Amino acid sequence: MRKGAALKDIHPLLQFLKVPFLNVTHSVYTKHFISSSLKVDTQAYVRDFSRTRSQLRWIDRKMVTLVVATTCDPASIGPASALLQMSSEWRPGPLLQDIPSFINGRVRLLKHDQSIVKEDDLDMRWEEFTGETVDEIIFLSKHTAVSNRPALTVHPIGVPHLQSYEECVAGGKPGWAGLPCPRIGAWYRLLQAVAEKQALTPEFEITLEATHHGPVVSKPTMFVEIGSTEEYWKRQDAAHTVALVVWQGLGLDGGSGVGNWTEAQKGKKVLVGIGGGHYVPRHMDIVRKEDVWVGHLLSGYSLPMEEPSLKKKEYDVNEIGGSWKQAISVAVATTQEAFSGGKVLVHIDNKNKKCFAGTGNAVGTSGHSPASWGNLRCPSNIPGMARRHPQWQDKFLLIKKKKNLL
Repeated sequence: MRKGAALKDIHPLLQFLKVPFLNVTHSVYTKHFISSSLKVDTQAYVRDFSRTRSQLRWIDRKMVTLVVATTCDPASIGPASALLQMSSEWRPGPLLQDIPSFINGRVRLLKHDQSIVKEDDLDMRWEEFTGETVDEIIFLSKHTAVSNRPALTVHPIGVPHLQSYEECVAGGKPGWAGLPCPRIGAWYRLLQAVAEKQALTPEFEITLEATHHGPVVSKPTMFVEIGSTEEYWKRQDAAHTVALVVWQGLGLDGGSGVGNWTEAQKGKKVLVGIGGGHYVPRHMDIVRKEDVWVGHLLSGYSLPMEEPSLKKKEYDVNEIGGSWKQAISVAVATTQEAFSGGKVLVHIDNKNKKCFAGTGNAVGTSGHSPASWGNLRCPSNIPGMARRHPQWQDKFLLIKKKKNLL
C-alpha cells in the first residue's frame, strides 16, 4: 500500500462532517449534512487527591480562568512573574498538591514544577479542590523551531491524528483534542498589536500554530508561547509583552477582556483550518479579519492518508485510509462544543500537496497568495482537483452549480 494521498482529495470526502466548509479551489461555499459515525473522546483522566474544606471557605465560588506556568521553563515563568508584578491586587491562593496559586479577580495563576505538556487535568483537579468552575485555561510556554527564529505564538492543543497504539511524546492522548479557547483568534491579533507597540516586531514573528501536544484538559484551552531559543525565552521584553496580552486579554486592566465568546457572538463564523504547514499561513490570512473566530488548525502532518493501491487508476474516495478522517472529525466536534451557537466552517489550504502518513512533515506551505473570507480563490498556479483526478470531475461540476447552498 502506498502512503500519501493528496490533501485536495478530501474535498469530496468531507461529506462525513455535519458542517459547512469553504471550498477554496472553486471559490464557492458548499455544504454537507451527513452525520459522522466517529465519536469524540474529550473525557480527561481525573486524579485522586484529598482536600481540606476549611481551607476553602474564603474562596469566592465563581467561573474562573486558570493561567498555568512552570518554573522549569524561562519562557513560562518569565511572563507569569511579569504578570504578578503588574498589580498589587494579587493575593496567595490555595496549594493544589504543592502547586502554589495566586488570585486576582476571576483569574487563578498556577505555578508548578513539571513539564507544561505533561501535567494533566489541572482544570478538573482545581474544580474538585476549590469548588470553583474553570471556564478556560491559558498555558504559558516556550516555543522551539528548527529555524531558531524569535517568535510569539498562539495555538490550540491536541493530537487528534494519533491512533491508540501511537505514543504521545509531547503529552495528550491518542485521538484527543482539547476544546479550543475562543480567545485564540482575538489574542493572536492582540499579540500582534502589543508586540508592535513594544517594538518587538519585526524581530519577533507573531504567528498562530497548528493544533499539537498536550496536556490533557477538559475546558477550552490555548497556549501562548515565546520562541525559539534560550536567548529569546529569557528576554524580559518578550515576557512583558506576553504578560500584557494576558493582562488586557482577561480584563485585569479593568477592561472587558478580549475574545469573550458570549450570547451576542452566536451565529458568528468560526474557522477550522485543514492542511498547510505548522504555522498555517493561509488560515492566518483569514484570521486577521476582525470578525473571524478560530477553532482547531490541523496541519498536513495531522492528516495522515494512505492511498488504496498503485495499480488502480480509479478508486472510491472512501477507500483512502489513514487517521485523517478521525482528526478532522474530532477537531470539528470539539470546536463546535467550544463555540456554542457559532457557525463552524472548514477552510482547506490547497497549497499542501501531500499528507504523508508517519512522516510528521507538511509539504508546500510557502509562497501562498492571500485569501479573503468573502471571496476565497485558489491561486492560478495550483492545478484544480478535477484536472488531477478525472474520476471526481462530475462531483466538482455539481458543486460549482450549487452556489446558493450557503
